Formats: sequence, C-alpha cells, structure tokens
Amino acid sequence: MDDILRFALLGLGLGALYALTAHGIVLVYRGSGVLNFAHGAIGMAGAYVQWELAVNHGVPYWPAVACGVLGSTVLGVLTHLLVIRPLRRASSLARLVGTLAVFIVLTAVAVKRYGDSVQLVPAKLPSGLVEIAGATVSEDRIWLLGIAVVVTAALHALYKRTLFGLGTTAVAENQGAAASLGWSADLIAAANWGLGSALAGLTGILIVPVIGLSVTGLTTLLLSALAAALVGRFSSFPVTLVGGLVIGVVQSELTRFGSDVTGLAASVPFLVIALMLVARGRALPLRGTFLERLPALGTGRVRPVPLALAVVTGLLLIGVSSPLWADAITNTLVLSLIILSIIVVTGYAGQVSLAAYALAGTGAFIAGHAAADWGWPFELALLAGVLGTVPIGLLFALPAVRTRGVNLAIITLGLGTTLETMVFQNTDLSTTPGSDGIAVGKQTLFGIDISGVDHPQRYAAVVLVMLVAATLVVANVRRSRTGRRLIAVRANERAAAALGIDVRAAKLYAFGLSAAIAALAGVLTGFRSTSVVFADFASFESITALGLAVIGGVGFLVGPLFAATFAAGTVGARFGDLVLPGLSEWMPLIGGIILVLTLVGNQDGIGREVGKQAAAAERRLLSKRGPKHAGVTQDAAAEVAEGTAVGTAVGTAEGDESAAPDVRPAAPSRATHRAPGLPLRVRDLTVRYGGVVAVDGLSFDIEPGRVVGLIGPNGAGKTSAIDAVTGFTRAASGSVRLGDRDVTRLPVHQRAGSGLSRSFQSLELFEDMSVLDNLYAACDRPGPWTYLKDLVRPGSRPLPAHVLVAVREFGLEGALDRPVGDLSYGERRLLAIARAVATSPSVLLLDEPAAGLSDDESRELAHLVRRLAEDWGMGVLLVEHDVDMVMSVCDEVVVLDFGRRICVGTPEEVRGDPAVRAAYLGDLAPEEVAP
Repeated sequence: MDDILRFALLGLGLGALYALTAHGIVLVYRGSGVLNFAHGAIGMAGAYVQWELAVNHGVPYWPAVACGVLGSTVLGVLTHLLVIRPLRRASSLARLVGTLAVFIVLTAVAVKRYGDSVQLVPAKLPSGLVEIAGATVSEDRIWLLGIAVVVTAALHALYKRTLFGLGTTAVAENQGAAASLGWSADLIAAANWGLGSALAGLTGILIVPVIGLSVTGLTTLLLSALAAALVGRFSSFPVTLVGGLVIGVVQSELTRFGSDVTGLAASVPFLVIALMLVARGRALPLRGTFLERLPALGTGRVRPVPLALAVVTGLLLIGVSSPLWADAITNTLVLSLIILSIIVVTGYAGQVSLAAYALAGTGAFIAGHAAADWGWPFELALLAGVLGTVPIGLLFALPAVRTRGVNLAIITLGLGTTLETMVFQNTDLSTTPGSDGIAVGKQTLFGIDISGVDHPQRYAAVVLVMLVAATLVVANVRRSRTGRRLIAVRANERAAAALGIDVRAAKLYAFGLSAAIAALAGVLTGFRSTSVVFADFASFESITALGLAVIGGVGFLVGPLFAATFAAGTVGARFGDLVLPGLSEWMPLIGGIILVLTLVGNQDGIGREVGKQAAAAERRLLSKRGPKHAGVTQDAAAEVAEGTAVGTAVGTAEGDESAAPDVRPAAPSRATHRAPGLPLRVRDLTVRYGGVVAVDGLSFDIEPGRVVGLIGPNGAGKTSAIDAVTGFTRAASGSVRLGDRDVTRLPVHQRAGSGLSRSFQSLELFEDMSVLDNLYAACDRPGPWTYLKDLVRPGSRPLPAHVLVAVREFGLEGALDRPVGDLSYGERRLLAIARAVATSPSVLLLDEPAAGLSDDESRELAHLVRRLAEDWGMGVLLVEHDVDMVMSVCDEVVVLDFGRRICVGTPEEVRGDPAVRAAYLGDLAPEEVAP
C-alpha cells in the first residue's frame, strides 16, 4: 500500500508538469485556433537556453531560467508572426504543417548543436524527503504540484475576470464581431502564443531534472500534454490540470506495477487521446472565418514512352554509380515511397495521418520475422510484410471514421508512438540474439543476388522498379472511380455521403493502400542490410515525412522524388557535400526552412510548379507542330505536368475514363429517364437538440411524380427535417419509409443508394473537381471488386443516359471541363441539383435551391423542378423561402412553425388557412400570393 501511495505522489509531480505544458497548448489554441505541434520543441529550446547559460556561461540559475522562458516566448511570437499569420487563409492542413515545420527546424538546430544524448540536470527545487500518510516522497514533487495549482488558478482567473481574457474569448467566438468592438485578433493571438510558449519553456526547465535533458525526451512530451488538453476540451484550465494529474499518476503506477510490459506506461497518453477523440466523435472547432483552399491535385495520367525513358535513365545512373551514391539513391527512392503513401491518405483522401514510419516499421517487422523465423525467401517475406501491414493500417483508420483533421493527426501519431515503444523497442520482439535487430541475412530475388551490402547498385535498381510499380498503382487509383470517391471525401464528407459514397469505406481503403506502400518502403529499408534495425522507424520521423510531402506537393505524383532530396542521406545531401563539404549535416534544418517557405509562398509545392513549366513547354511544342495541335486546352497541357519524373509521365491510355467525356447527343429529354416510382412516408418525425425541439411530430407523404413544398419562417425546422429524413442527424426519432423499405436506421450513404437524394442550402460542391467529375462522383456505382480492379486498370464508361439528359436540361453542356470554382453562382446552383439528379433518385429533397437567384432564374428553376416530377417521375420535396415559387410549382404544401405542422393542403388551401396567414404569410391578402 505504501508503494501505491508513494508512486501516486510521484505521479502527481509528473502530472503537474504535463498539465503546465497542456496549459500552454490550450492558451495557443484559445488565442489563435491553432493546435501547436511545435509546443514541445519550443519548450525544449527554452530548456537548452537555460542549460547553456547556466552550465557553459556561468549565469546564475534563476536569471538563466528567466532567459530560457523569454527565449521560448520569443519563439512562440515569431512562430505566430512569421508562419501562422501568413497562413490564416490557408487550409487547416497548411496551418498544421506550419507548426510541424517549426518543430522540424527547432529539433534540427538542437540536434546539430547538442546531439540527442541525455544530459543529467540537478534539481534546483527543494529535494528533501517528506512523509505523507506513511509514504516517503521527494519534496520537489510537492513543489511541482503546488506550482501547477497556482498557475492553473491564475490562468483561470485571467481568462474569466480580465479584459484580456474576455477579448480572447470574443476573438475565438467571432473575429469580425470582436474587431468591431476594437479587439485585434492578431494582437490577441500573438499575446497568447507568447504566454503559451513561456509556459512551454518553464515546463521544459522544470521537467529536465525528472526525465533528463534531451531533444527526443522533451519533444515527445507533446503527446502527454495533448492528452491532458483534450480532457479539458482545449478550454478549461482546471479540468486540464485534473487530466494531467490523472495521466501522471496512472503512468507512475504502471511504471512500478506494470514494468513487465514494455512501453505500457508510455502508452497511457495515447490511450487517453484515443478514448477522448473517439468518444466525442467530432473534430476540434478550427477557426473557419475564411474558406479553406485545399492543396491542388495532379491528374495521375501516365504516358508510357516518357515513363520508360525515365526508368532507363535511372537504371543507367544506378549502374554507373559508386556504392556510396547507390546508397544515396536507395535512400531517396525509399523515402519517396514513404511520401507516396502520404499522398494517398492525405493528398487524395484528405486524412492527416502521422503514422507513415510506424506502418513502415510494421512491414519490416513482419517481413523480418518471416525471413528470420520461418526461412521465407525475400520475395515471400516482402509480400508478407506488405499484405500483413494492411490490417494494421485499417486499425489506424478506425479513428478516422469518427475523427478527422488535427484530431486524426494526434491519434495516429499517438498510435504510432505506442507501436514503437511497445513493439519496436521491445528487444524480445525486435532482435535476434547476437544481432542488433532481426537477422535476415543477404537477399536474393528470383535467384539473383541483390544484397544491399555486396551489390548496392542491384538493390537500388530493385527499389527503383518497386517505386515505379507503386507509383503506377497510385496513378491508376487517381484516375479511377475509386479515386474520385476518395477526392469527394477529401472535399466534403457530407456531400459525398449524400451521393451514396460510403465515407467509411473510402477512408479505410485509403489507409489500407497507404499502409501497403509504407510497408513496402519499410521492408526495402530493413532488408538492405543483414539485420532489420528498428531505430530507422522512429514514429516522430512521420512528422518530417509529412513536411517533405508538402514541399513536393501532397497532391502530385512528381512530389516524392523532389521532396526526398531534401532529407539527410539522400541524393540531394550527396550533391550538397560536393558543392559545400559538410552541407549534408544541415539537411534537416534546410528541409524545415524550405517547408516554411513553401507553406508561405506556394502551398501546392514543387509538383505544381513543375506542372506549370511542363504545361508551358507542351503548349510551345504543340504550337510549333501547327494549327492541328494548337487547339489543345491548357488543362490538357497541364496534364503533361506529371510526366517529368519517374512514375508520372503523363498521358492517357486508350480507354482511360479520365479522358474527354463521352457526351454523345442525347435523345429527346422528355420521358427519356423515369425514376423508380417509390413513395416516401415520413411519420412522427421529431428532432431534438438538447432541450430544443427543432421538429415536433412531423408527418407527410411524397408520391412519385408530385412536388411537395415545405415552408415556414426562419427557424421553423425545415432543414432539420431534411437532415433527419436523409440521415444527417442522430437527434431524430420517428420513421422514414421509402417504398416498402424502412430506412429509418440506415446511414446516409445507404439511404442515398436506396433512392433518397438531396441538395444543400450551402451547395457543398466538390471544389477540387470539374463539373464532369462532380457528376461522375454522383452516378458512379462501383461493384464489390472495383477497389481492387482500380489498382491495375481504372474502369471506363461514358456518362449514363439520364445524366446526359440532366446535363442538357440544366444547361451544363459547355461547362463539363470547367473547375467548379469558375462557375457563376447560378451555374453552381444548377450543378448542385443536377448532381443530386445524377444519383437517379426516387425522391429528391431540395433545400433552398433558388436562394440568391434572380426572378427569371427562379422561374426557370421552378419549370425544371416541375419537369423532374412530371417527366422523370420523381417525388420532390421543395424547401424554399420564395413563396411565389412554392405556390406555383407544388402539388401540396406543408407549413411548419416552431417545428410543428400547422397546415397541409393544396396551395389554394394553404393560402386561405388563417393559421398560416398569422404565422407565416402575415397580412398578405390571398390575391397577393401568386398562384
């Protein structure tokens, strides 16, 4: 019992430091809406400043502490001003990577200056022994707890009772409104960055006597602090303190009583993170004042001849290279594979994962044991490592079902770190007796000796072929139906689900494919020597890999080769040493600086710039070949962009569905397509948000070929009703039947697949796609084997006949190849409806389709809606504030007021109903409401 209490008290001191670090994260988040992944590195910098002054320059302890805290404060303010502020209109991915760039730069500087060995630092707090309830504990732990309690109380008072705290809250809630009251969002953010970073520095200085002074130890403190901040919901300082203390106590107790399980205590923060994020099941409320622009995407088209020339050139260079250069080429190609795996999961699917190196290590672990324990040859061990990692990748993807963005980055980093501490660092699992890793010996491939030790050139050639094959697979996916579904999920998960896309399946697929590619890289890394050494798979290296992916262009297949050259040990580092001896030692720092410059100057990375240059060259070439070829569009030329490097030579194979759309002249549009005639029955629909009843017992029917209007004042519950019918809210009760099928419990994408389609008041188009691809995303219905077939050959088919009719009905024939962002507002409205129609629904639910349209456009839209019912046989639910339009187009009108149905009937009956006139139509005379 004494041991339990003693280790609990020790844990309170450690947990207090976690809480102090977490308070700094909370301060930065509250002040700027940014989750600072560089927080641990900023604290590490402050600790090293204090140590440098005190040890090497003889500065007294407390003045050195003040300088260390001041150094962290300055770093925090500079991070805001030089990195985050220029990215305020960028995507959340860019802001996240911005903090990762600061992390990379600071750790690179620290490792270059101090190395990564652990320095023992004596404690300056009172360190005598005190007895509490019979347990003896070091006095400094009690002091740490007291400091954490005092700081927590001070911060709570500061943000609850002072003008600065009120201003921070106001800016966090609404920057525009706060600015109108005289609050500067930039000033508030800079102050919070400074204060939060000062806490990081103070915590770093206080914790080094406990855990030692090292770059790795202080930067990995981030996970524990993030776990405590999550407990406090990034807002409450007292709750954050409690979270930090609990984590510290549990870790301390497991260190004593769970010591037989390697890495168990270190995994506690991850377990807390996983439970909090998955249980809450929503992303953090990132600041959304400005529309986010996601990084651009390449086309993935492949032209065989340039590709073959690039591969032959690469093989020739490898053949004439020295062993040192062959090793550098191998490093470059393997890192390119790691980055390629990030392009799949982050570039195409939009899921921010920091688990690439953990998955690479998993592939090496499985393949290593297959070779060492079971005697499998290299070919089978490689296959086992790749396929065996896919289920692990799917486990990493499970949190993506309920979380996304920054939350997902946190949980994948935590999961990867847990895998590293419990498996890779467990010598019982990851070493062969007498070896520094898993002994796999020298490798042969189909009887040919490819040992990376004896024949580094041969091994580099094998890796090159593997990279080309993996890149071709990713290019196929990009051009396929599967690729469009991934990009639809990346752009807008709600809209994707509304079109029948299984968002969960798309995410799982992206993680699985990404895991396979990362595992391939891991096996090739591990088997280049005679032992698989797991020091090569440090989890935090995934941060660097994501940064490199952004430098190269996270959406472009040329990116990996360009980006990999900025890492240590690669071809770029070797060239650097030729130009300036010793430059390779600075490559991590150079890469971090280039990442910052890339984010601020060009978020799309090198790949986009290469694309522009290639497009210009293609236009010049075509113009020289004469007028027959000069008409090639800029978009077609841009597709040549990815043909300048291995795996991305651009073109279109015959039959590729991403080629020019097959928009053959359609037959006369009337009655060309009839929707399945399924009626919609809604009974006792109720939607509650907390104590607010948004929809109260609503019932209505929609028959095939009829238009039902749903009207009411603002806040009457109209959109809530559509959300409930289509499955977008969990707060609903009642029943929804489509034909003979009860769809009440079905998820959104299955309701859409059953015949319920909708538009959105805010449109929610896929901005990264063309008009054509928006329509394809809606009408594609992949079969059960599509996900596998698209790896080898993308499917090819023209637009279905009913979509061609819809294209003509909505006047979109001339806009199919245009990006959505180039459309006028009216065209965007029409595309939103046409996309919903492309799903071939039985019932179409339109939410404010005429919002923002002119009178003429509204009348034309009303005519189109009427034709959808009469000619296509759809049932239509029309939610609209334009009373004239509703009354002119609908067969029946349902009127809501405060969520309750107050009237239902024909337009004439509704116009004459006294309750409707009182609640909605006001003092309008019946003849003033257009028939």
